Amino acid sequence: MTTIPHDQQGGRDLETEFGPPLDDIAVLGRKLTKRFGEFAAVDAVDIDVYSGECFGLLGPNGAGKSSTMRMLSCISQPTSGALTVLGRDPRREAARIRAQLGIVHQENNLDLDIKVVENLTTYARYFGFSRPECRQRASEMLQFAQLEQKARSKAGELSGGMQRRLAIARALVNSPEMVFLDEPTTGLDPQMRHVVWQRLLELKKRRTTLVVTTHYMEEAEQLCDRIVIMDHGHIVAEGTPQMLIKENVSQEVVELWFSDAPTDETAAPLHAISEQLDVLADRIVLYVANGEEAAKEVHRRGLWPTRLTIRRSTLEDVFLRLTGRTLAE
Repeated sequence: MTTIPHDQQGGRDLETEFGPPLDDIAVLGRKLTKRFGEFAAVDAVDIDVYSGECFGLLGPNGAGKSSTMRMLSCISQPTSGALTVLGRDPRREAARIRAQLGIVHQENNLDLDIKVVENLTTYARYFGFSRPECRQRASEMLQFAQLEQKARSKAGELSGGMQRRLAIARALVNSPEMVFLDEPTTGLDPQMRHVVWQRLLELKKRRTTLVVTTHYMEEAEQLCDRIVIMDHGHIVAEGTPQMLIKENVSQEVVELWFSDAPTDETAAPLHAISEQLDVLADRIVLYVANGEEAAKEVHRRGLWPTRLTIRRSTLEDVFLRLTGRTLAE
């Protein structure tokens, strides 16, 4: 069974306190901290990633996601705190752990001047596979990524979406137990994004553990079993997408656009009809139990927006409520 030394546990029974058996936990972190000088990019966070789940790390730029991801993927050592990954201590066995990981960086980092299949066979050689094994694994990954017809093309000749699929395929060539994906669909058009989602959902069906960072809230809702939202180096919320929505925002949202930029004065009459209210640069957002009734109250109070929409609450609403920032910040 995976254990953390007693002197790093703080005297707690981790298996009892944190739920599932430790054998079912791919990553177990306690009070993880990453400092750069006096600045704490990650400040004493507790993180569990369960085997076979898709775990999402969300947060604004500078929230601590990348530093956390680098610690969990054994690229960077924590400044302090306790961490085990796949049952091993990264301080002593980082190389053995990394041999069981697949990592997809935000930038593809492909060898653009060599053929697609060579990107896979060359990378497979780093893991000590024989040449026949490398060819077999490359063939399997080309099929998985639906790139068989592009095998002899140079990687630099592929479209952005195809390059992203190749980067994911390359990260899987060693049959990793866990895959880290940093913004896996950034820059892709909606159609190609859904193609990548399908590949990742296939990995979930195979019980591959996935850790994902993304700025696309729809992507997080589609893929992630559990999500952690970070801000200023701390975890501000954790749970399933549905749980986070239920616990942090109302059932429905009314969005109001006006010909001029909205102000607090514009929003003043609306506070009484909403559970929560945000004045954004281009609109006013009302969080309400009943959107239709709230829309009628807007008009009764003498406000006539140029555009009014009613929709169900989403994970993006949770993100904005908890971090108070736009996704593009």
